[in-house]
Amino acid sequence: MKEQLYTIPVNDAFDKDCECPICAMRKVLETNAVEYTMGPSYMEDDVRMNTDKMGFCREHMNMLLLQKNKLGLALILKTHIDHTNKEIQKLTQKPIKVGSLFKKAVENPVFDYTEKLTHSCFICDRINHTFDRYINTVLQLWKTDESFRKKYAASKGFCTEHFGVLVKAAQGVLKGSQLDEFLHITTKLYLDNMQRLADDLEWFTDKFDYRYKDAPWKNSKDAIPRAVIKTNGILEDENEDKSH
Repeated sequence: MKEQLYTIPVNDAFDKDCECPICAMRKVLETNAVEYTMGPSYMEDDVRMNTDKMGFCREHMNMLLLQKNKLGLALILKTHIDHTNKEIQKLTQKPIKVGSLFKKAVENPVFDYTEKLTHSCFICDRINHTFDRYINTVLQLWKTDESFRKKYAASKGFCTEHFGVLVKAAQGVLKGSQLDEFLHITTKLYLDNMQRLADDLEWFTDKFDYRYKDAPWKNSKDAIPRAVIKTNGILEDENEDKSH
């Protein structure tokens, strides 16, 4: 097929024993994007042009702060601030337009610019560009590869966000009985495994009752971090300090 399929990273993610293989795929993309941003690429004109224009979201700025390359981050921030200042200076030289009774009361280009800037991120953009192809690869493999279908069905399901992503994306790739089967299997995976986590959490709380003090923990000791992956897509090592 014409569009490139990322079969290796997709299969690697589904080979992992994790609560959401889609989260695992995205985490690899995120790590690579952060390392790319702070690697030699920050000296390239086209990369710097995009980081100057887009900046970074709060989450990814925190990740950049944990990297060792402080000189690179200083240079990126310096030119980003220079670019932002120039844009603000241009906009503040334009008169603010007051709308008519039936239009917006005030058009404020400075607010529009800052609103757009604070909702853009070079790293998010880089991740999303490849992540969409990963999702397409999941669906194409499910459609054509019997061994992957078995691997998919044997997974521990998905976090809430990525369950929704798969359901929506499937409607554009699969048709008829294939789509019905995929939605049935994916929904069952999601619900069954969410219930498994709910049961683990219930036993975790029961263990704080003196009546169950000497009972085994079963699979509940790490129920909280696993449940957080399911509900919010937050991986256990997401806040690790990479500088140590």
